[in-house]
Amino acid sequence: LGSPRSLSRSPQRDRFSQLACAMLNTAHTEETVAALKTGNRSYTCGDLRIANVGEQVTLSGWVQIARDMNHFAFVDMRDRYGITQVIFQKDGADEAGLKRYEQANKLGREFVIKVTGKVVERSNKNKNRPTGDIEVVADTLEILNSSLPPPMKIEDETDAQEDTRMRYRYLDIRRNPIKEALLLRNRVTRLVRNFLGDREFVEVETPVLIKSTPEGARDFVVPSRMNPGQFYALPQSPQTFKQLLMVAGMDRYFQIVKCFRDEELRADRQPEFTQIDCEMSFITQDDILNLFEGMIRHIFKAVVGHEFPPFQRMEFSEAMDRFGIDKPDLRYNMELVDITATAKGRDFKLFDEAEIVVAMCCKGIAEWSTKKVKELEKRATGQEVGASALVWLKYNKDGTFDCSAKKFFTDEQYKAWVAAANQKPGGCEPGDLLLILAGPKLKTQESMGKFRHLMGTDLGLRNEGFVALWVVNFPMLEWDEDEDRFVAKHHPFTSPWTEDIEAMTSLDKKDPKLADIRANAYDMVINGVEVGGGSVRIHSRELQEKVFEVLGFSKEEALRQFGFLMGAFEYGAPPHGGLAFGLDRLCTILGGKTTIRDYIAFPKNNMGRDTMIDTPSGITDAQLEELSIGVVLKDKDKAQPAAGGSGGYPEAKK
Repeated sequence: LGSPRSLSRSPQRDRFSQLACAMLNTAHTEETVAALKTGNRSYTCGDLRIANVGEQVTLSGWVQIARDMNHFAFVDMRDRYGITQVIFQKDGADEAGLKRYEQANKLGREFVIKVTGKVVERSNKNKNRPTGDIEVVADTLEILNSSLPPPMKIEDETDAQEDTRMRYRYLDIRRNPIKEALLLRNRVTRLVRNFLGDREFVEVETPVLIKSTPEGARDFVVPSRMNPGQFYALPQSPQTFKQLLMVAGMDRYFQIVKCFRDEELRADRQPEFTQIDCEMSFITQDDILNLFEGMIRHIFKAVVGHEFPPFQRMEFSEAMDRFGIDKPDLRYNMELVDITATAKGRDFKLFDEAEIVVAMCCKGIAEWSTKKVKELEKRATGQEVGASALVWLKYNKDGTFDCSAKKFFTDEQYKAWVAAANQKPGGCEPGDLLLILAGPKLKTQESMGKFRHLMGTDLGLRNEGFVALWVVNFPMLEWDEDEDRFVAKHHPFTSPWTEDIEAMTSLDKKDPKLADIRANAYDMVINGVEVGGGSVRIHSRELQEKVFEVLGFSKEEALRQFGFLMGAFEYGAPPHGGLAFGLDRLCTILGGKTTIRDYIAFPKNNMGRDTMIDTPSGITDAQLEELSIGVVLKDKDKAQPAAGGSGGYPEAKK
């Protein structure tokens, strides 16, 4: 699980590192030691303990550090499992020993070496290292491979910028934080497979080259050489295939699967990502929620020792009214307060013309300077939140008020706003700050929900603990201003609630009441992050055709894109549903980090580039001709020339 040396030294260890450190204090079992034994080692660098004193052992690994102490040299040898100190004696050494001593002094960082020697008890023990009670006195030293000076420190706290870390990712993975992140991911996937396998889920691989559809995010497309002018798409999810597996009678399916979306990137997005994809037949919503809640509770207990209580189930409408977001972080209060009734009628245009006026109480920051509070106005109207304006009210510790819109309001209104805030958990007391947004209801709620997350982070309210819930019964449809029509909130295969079907099919396609149609859909949210989501699916051709019609598909378009699925529904499709978890995001929460890149072995950067292998890249004219395609670039999109014949890496030594 990683090196104990840096686990003990790192000032800010993540959750998994702390757990790993505890686990490392227990050596491998005899069976595991035997399984890890190879022709180049009898033990790993993390195995040896005081009980091994007197044994003759062989170790192989990398040089973490080598140092000459005049009377002897010592080398810290590192592998995936830990670090062992090796001693090369000078005083009293024979000719062969002196040669080993001189050889040890020439070892550089990251040299790969093999050492045979005797385990002895250390006189100055290192309590911060599981192998710290012993050291190995070397009898032989073999250099298996040398290393150039690494372009970065192979330590917990490295000196490298992210570009360098991505370029030399194979070196970055040697660092404990990244190595442990990948080991955490491995542990999660093993737990998933065991949990689902024990419940008769079948792991089935679905195609990677599929059909492109215009709904949802942009597809990555792949030209077909054998079918000139035609293209495959890489799957955004295996959605239709897992439904077809239910039609095929497989009953319970899962897959840990790569998915692809060509969208703007950020800390929790990559162009290729991994889903724990699941589907079940003959189920209700409760069946799905209960089973997968159990899986997540099992994973958190096994990986970080956290035991969840039963998950709360919150309606989408309640989440929006209380928190302004469909993935609320319930570790802190700061609920939205509707002050519309007491905020209007004071000739303040922003409030008077708004559909809703909502406030949020931030505890204990009324003492912030006016300058600092005004900086919040920039954040509120910036891209992250997207509000048109921010109004603030300071409830000073002496009971007085100060408001950015004091020209229009008096203490009477301020007290009414505070009284409304006091109806919410946490309330509003002297010393608190009210932040207020106004505008169209949904947009204003969404802006305040984003602002709540930002303020919760800034105020240190989102650092510790785990709180999970289900958000259920999302809207089936949402209005798309660009398309000038309703589109599917999740995807067009989600089933509406039975009691809403008649209203959905009878209303005009642009009737605002379509926004009230409920989907049998659900998301699992942990700490304000959507870690999984899904729905009960449509399983009848008639209902699927009606949904396509509401979404503006012509019969011909629906058949062309999804005729295979609707045709399958004609052959006895069972009721079915499922969900998919974002494996990368789930690991990020378990590990207590902020970016999914740490949990992906070879991630892309913010431009979707892999700088290690220098891709995406151009292909030859011959390849383009073979694919019957041409490339036309706008001036602004023309790629910069490559870094050179070696891609910017060092030339081989001659």
